[in-house]
Amino acid sequence: MIFHIITLFPNSFDSYINESILARAIKTKKIKIKFYNPRDFANNKRQVDDRPYGGGPGMVIKAEPVIKAVLKAMGKKTGVKIIFLSPSGKQFDNSYAKKISKTHKEIIIIAGHYEGIDARVKKIFKTEDLTIGPYVLTGGELPAMLIVDVITRQIEGVLGDAQSLEENRNASPEVYTRPESFKYKNKNYKVPKVLLSGNHKEIEEWRQNKNSKIGS
Repeated sequence: MIFHIITLFPNSFDSYINESILARAIKTKKIKIKFYNPRDFANNKRQVDDRPYGGGPGMVIKAEPVIKAVLKAMGKKTGVKIIFLSPSGKQFDNSYAKKISKTHKEIIIIAGHYEGIDARVKKIFKTEDLTIGPYVLTGGELPAMLIVDVITRQIEGVLGDAQSLEENRNASPEVYTRPESFKYKNKNYKVPKVLLSGNHKEIEEWRQNKNSKIGS
């Protein structure tokens, strides 16, 4: 899987993609992440944004540098999925990530900033608008990282064990490890007895019970 990310701030991704599972996925060539800065495709690198038509606060990223960046990412390929990050977009979730991991080998993610990107970019490329939640962030970099992470987890071999995908098993919101008991401020904190019982049926029932209480 190749992720092409259009962003004004590619360095903001460094600390996350160079650690842990994503770093390993890159090293083992399960994924590749490429960055395209609209500034590199602008006539004036210092000004890739301008005031919005019709008035209003903030600045809007110009269409032309972003269009050129997307075309560079696409190359001569066809059928590349182009995602436009927007608070008004479709809700991104595990089901979407799983589907995309199976149907596409390359994804372009357009991460906006400031007041957003000139809407003509969406019209030209017929992008799919996505949001990661019912809130607004200062830029699209964090959502882009999240999308890369969630889709990468779905790629075979990235996690090593397919059972590590919590959505594929009856995972509990509560997990425990050694020691079985410890004291904190004169109170004993113990692992639930059922997890020590070796009774797999009762353990699964306990996990189901914990899951059923989420959000209730």
